[in-house]
Amino acid sequence: MIQSENAMPLIVDQQTVREALPHLDVRSVLAQMFRALGSHMAVQPPQTLTLFPQNAGDFITYLGVMADAKVFGAKLSPYIVTQAKPIITAWTALMSMETGQPLMWCDSGLLTIERTAGATALAVQQLAADHARQLAIVGAGVVGRAHVRHLASTRPWQSIRVFSPGLANDTEKRAQLAALDERVSICTRIEDCVADADVVALCTSSGTPVLHENMLGKPALITSISTNVANAHEIPPAWLADMDVYCDYRRTTPASAGEMKLASEHHGWRPEAVLGDLAELMCGEATKPSYRKHAFFRSIGLGLEDVAIAYELFKYLTARAGM
Repeated sequence: MIQSENAMPLIVDQQTVREALPHLDVRSVLAQMFRALGSHMAVQPPQTLTLFPQNAGDFITYLGVMADAKVFGAKLSPYIVTQAKPIITAWTALMSMETGQPLMWCDSGLLTIERTAGATALAVQQLAADHARQLAIVGAGVVGRAHVRHLASTRPWQSIRVFSPGLANDTEKRAQLAALDERVSICTRIEDCVADADVVALCTSSGTPVLHENMLGKPALITSISTNVANAHEIPPAWLADMDVYCDYRRTTPASAGEMKLASEHHGWRPEAVLGDLAELMCGEATKPSYRKHAFFRSIGLGLEDVAIAYELFKYLTARAGM
């Protein structure tokens, strides 16, 4: 590894991460990582949820091993209950497979946002119809805005429509979205945002469906991400039985994704129905959507994504410091 066995690990705060982000090629890093996972050169264990006593919150542990890079690591993301808004943080420990020593301990809040949007972008690259031209993004927080940035180049979109309930009265956030891409337009109703979309990226913190029957006018690719709400699902679980379903990693996602768990328990859907995951897609081993019906891509966030982007950050910071 770059550091000697006796070197202290880097401690990287959020501001340092923020300054480094423009120098990290997130999508390429994730593409390489998923190809490694598909060729058995990386290991992705299931994430684990550990509850705090007395309903004080919980923390999720995201693990991953990258053999080619000779690193392994874990991201710890706590959800701490308070009398006001819950506290959610994330830190990643990166370690060497060669020395067993810690290399870096970094704030992962911004990195999580980037790898989440980057994974969605990989899925859209692989799964969206070639003729897709209408992109809809539901959610305009930091994750939604990251999706605008990452998805903008995945197809030659004619329009990028964005909906969030608070946008109508938030001039600053509307301006931030408009500055991301000239094709962005703001919708005041979700129905107008998604009606004729070829791709719908759901980027909300909702624990219950935001899409409902008859909102979509044609078969589309729908992407969905995780939130901390128990069994969170941004689409009705019953829809899965009549969709081409994909996920970030078939060995772990169906056991954690809310709509997949509920569809399995109540609607006769089975994890074996997943047509492909990102590892298989990146290795050319998965069937693409038919678009005779909706396609659905679900990500829960993988520890390997956290390890991969943390390692890219580590390489950048140590190269800049001449280490």
